[in-house]
Amino acid sequence: MLRIAVPNKGALSESSVEMLREAGYATRRDPKELTVSDPRNGVEFFYLRPRDIATYVGSGALDVGFTGRDLLLDSRSSAVEVEALDFGASTFRFAGPAGAFHDVSQLEGLRIATSYEGLVSDFLGRDGLSASIVRLDGAVESAIKLGVADAIADVVETGSTLRKQGLEVFGPPILESSGVLIAARPEVPGLDTLRRRIQGVLVAHQYVLMDYDLPAALVDAAVAVTPGLESPTVSPLRDREWVAVRVMVPRRETNALMDELYALGARAILVTPIHAARI
Repeated sequence: MLRIAVPNKGALSESSVEMLREAGYATRRDPKELTVSDPRNGVEFFYLRPRDIATYVGSGALDVGFTGRDLLLDSRSSAVEVEALDFGASTFRFAGPAGAFHDVSQLEGLRIATSYEGLVSDFLGRDGLSASIVRLDGAVESAIKLGVADAIADVVETGSTLRKQGLEVFGPPILESSGVLIAARPEVPGLDTLRRRIQGVLVAHQYVLMDYDLPAALVDAAVAVTPGLESPTVSPLRDREWVAVRVMVPRRETNALMDELYALGARAILVTPIHAARI
């Protein structure tokens, strides 16, 4: 039975559980449940702190886990990333008092507050820099004002929280992170099935099915607009001068493609969500 670690709380947990549900797996009904067995699919889920998941998987105690790339790298676990997921995107940056820093080289010998000691140490080490890392579990934005650090390293979304504290980002991003699927080793038995299901969910998130009717003489022009993943399905209609076309298109381009097809001469353009897919 494949043993899978799932975050027990936070945004990573919500997205991971929803992805597993869409992939056809059983998920917990009570947030206090620590384990859920799904014998029909040959898996067992363990709900753990997101920060601990890479450690459990890397040690071999569990086979597979959902976590963040930042947490994986910070843990220095031997677990390997096997699939990038489409949730939990974040950017990890250095920040300091407005106007105080322009380059990471200025961090030499200073104090840096962060919740990601391993990640920051590794980044500085690649540049040959030495700094004192102040490990905090959260709210690192206050570290400079309270006098325990000269700069911070943290997840930055819009930067509004930093600006309220009189801080600004500087230097290149330390890491572009997202949710990832990790494994104790790439060849874990049962991993391929899990990956295929997850990839099917990812495709379903990124694409929709588009159906439309079109004069047969315009098929080549329409296929140039909506080529699909391989080739559209083109079916004859009762009126032999018209055909029906079915094709997968990127979800984010849906309305622009509908506009272009309508202008070309397509009619009865319908869009249908995809629940799951295999490509």
